Amino acid sequence: MSTQEAVTASILVIGDEILSGRTKDKNIGYIAEYLTAIGVDVCEVRVVPDIEDEIVAALNALRARYTYVFTTGGIGPTHDDITADAVAKAFGVGISVNAQARAMLLERIPEADLNEARLRMARIPHGAALVVNKISKAPGFWIGNVIVMAGVPSIMQAMLDEVAPQLKTGQVMLSETVRADAKEGDVGGPLAEIAKAHPGVSIGSYPFADELGQPNTNLVVRSREPDLLAAAMADVKAMLAARRA
Repeated sequence: MSTQEAVTASILVIGDEILSGRTKDKNIGYIAEYLTAIGVDVCEVRVVPDIEDEIVAALNALRARYTYVFTTGGIGPTHDDITADAVAKAFGVGISVNAQARAMLLERIPEADLNEARLRMARIPHGAALVVNKISKAPGFWIGNVIVMAGVPSIMQAMLDEVAPQLKTGQVMLSETVRADAKEGDVGGPLAEIAKAHPGVSIGSYPFADELGQPNTNLVVRSREPDLLAAAMADVKAMLAARRA
């Protein structure tokens, strides 16, 4: 569903283990890159603890501001997996075991092993659509503009593949990169002038250490319009050529 209007998204990462540093997040970058490639702009990322009121407040703020909110984490079988309850509270709906979600769990878990803890993974806010999980079967869900996914990277990625074809998408952001062979501070001034001369184009500088360990910079030009991108990049390259001359 492509549209010329900007389609925006935020990512809400849920879990004490992320905030404590015990678990290193591997989902934010993946989601951002994935969505950017299909024309959805990720505009904000938040990380919140396993506290219902914190999740509800963040969720309500984000879903009012962006086209989509993608959440990761907190939909497992343990007592601190409270994302589903928090989402239900944010939307003001009930939550209970979903028959379809329960059936999905039984594709992987024998009926005799479907204890109270595992059954928590079938509790879905009323009115939500399920997001299929081809890996471990426990589904995510989609309610309003909020898409709730697992925190385990491989499962999250599979869920994202499931929902992507149903997303509204905008015009893809085009990007081109050039190596400056200069320190960031050396090109900062002229780069600012180029940026001022090309409204509608985003120009960023990203320092790195080159093969010899020397400071260097990548200059990245972004625009949704190919002509604007080409004009700005031409000026960037001309500026770099003039510095080398």
